Amino acid sequence: MPPTLPPFSNSVRLKYVKLGYQYLVNHILTLTLIPIMIGIFIEVLRLGPEEIINLWNSLHFDLVQILCSSFLIIFVATVYFMSKPRSIYLVDYACYKPPVTCRVPFATFMEHSRLILSNNPKSVEFQMRILERSGLGEETCLPPAIHYIPPTPTMEAARGEAEIVIFSAMDALFSKTGLKPKDIDILIVNCSLFSPTPSLSAMVINKYKLRSNIKSFNLSGMGCSAGLISIDLARDLLQVHPNSNAVVVSTEIITPNYYKGNERAMLLPNCLFRMGGAAILLSNRRSERRRAKYRLVHVVRTHKGADDKAYRCVFEEEDKEGKVGISLSKDLMAIAGEALKSNITTIGPLVLPASEQLLFLLTLIGRKIFNPKWKPYIPDFKQAFEHFCIHAGGRAVIDELQKNLQLSSEHVEASRMTLHRFGNTSSSSLWYEMSYIEAKGRMKKGDRIWQIAFGSGFKCNSAVWKCNKTIKTPTDGPWADCIERYPVHIPEVVKL
Repeated sequence: MPPTLPPFSNSVRLKYVKLGYQYLVNHILTLTLIPIMIGIFIEVLRLGPEEIINLWNSLHFDLVQILCSSFLIIFVATVYFMSKPRSIYLVDYACYKPPVTCRVPFATFMEHSRLILSNNPKSVEFQMRILERSGLGEETCLPPAIHYIPPTPTMEAARGEAEIVIFSAMDALFSKTGLKPKDIDILIVNCSLFSPTPSLSAMVINKYKLRSNIKSFNLSGMGCSAGLISIDLARDLLQVHPNSNAVVVSTEIITPNYYKGNERAMLLPNCLFRMGGAAILLSNRRSERRRAKYRLVHVVRTHKGADDKAYRCVFEEEDKEGKVGISLSKDLMAIAGEALKSNITTIGPLVLPASEQLLFLLTLIGRKIFNPKWKPYIPDFKQAFEHFCIHAGGRAVIDELQKNLQLSSEHVEASRMTLHRFGNTSSSSLWYEMSYIEAKGRMKKGDRIWQIAFGSGFKCNSAVWKCNKTIKTPTDGPWADCIERYPVHIPEVVKL
């Protein structure tokens, strides 16, 4: 007896019912107004031209009424346009691509670990297990100082890494946009763990001889979500400074933060974090609208620092031997999930179509009034966005968000491939992901992009962009020499 096929007709029928519901709710205003407009048009046709002329002549207007009405219209229009937020455009951005000499294959990483931690084979074994399941590939890079045995995390080496990463990204941005250093009005540099004096923003000003009246900011200690905090700060500054250009530099300097102790919670960042950085040009100039790649739509920030567990889940501290490292709590994923829920609650009403908001509201009312055990409705964010850039913090982060947001493999492809090729580059990872989507030729005019980042504190931040134009496949950038090889299959465990 041949095997019975599953009832495809039921699933197809359900699919079209859902599509019909979405179309009906999302276009309810249009579907309501069309019959009204048709009725008015038919009624006007029935009146005839003579009755319409008589009706017009029966209306009496005097000069004072006309002037008052005109003044009111002009006043309301002026207030509206003056209070309307300025549009913020992302003109272009550039990502740093480390040289081949900084490459750290698995074999090299493990050999160094065995030599550095020769007195503690269990720590070496732990790092090997993490690396096997990390989702990283063989081409991720670490700065030169970490290649030494033992590593030499000096201040000079850290400054050297900062200079090569930041200046390379800035030079690439100047080349791509034609921007001149004197045209920069606002400069924001974010680097969480390396905060020297003078600051990194001062280093950039000195290198490119920027104007003396530039508004510069240096953000530190804000974790992997600092990139979107910088975008939010730039947006606020561009709202009050018309006709301005803002450059945001996002990076993490690895050299001074390589942990040489034996605490497992502190060894984890050694396995995941790698070199990277990005420079982004934002502008509120109308002249930049035509060539800008994206327009900033929303930035939503969520901070869970009031909770002690959330505050300490990513914590820089000394171990028992006095060695400084970043400790990652076992509760990290649960705390990240709670932060994401809070962020989604805020961003959902701003971006979701009416059909999804209505279902969410009805479910919420049902849980409150009828049965608290009802499964909460998770909105379909695929209705609101075409592309998702999830912070490539680790395989577990991407897996959890894919599951919770019910995303397909293609939706998280950019995040997984960025983690594989470049590792966790902290706040700049979102821009490597955006670059991946562009390199694949998938970014079309009108597409909406959701960037999601997590950071110490604990923070979950989101940015929503809208693509201004169909972007041609770039011939340069971090993916130029390897995009043809991607996507690659990433096994659950890579045996070392």
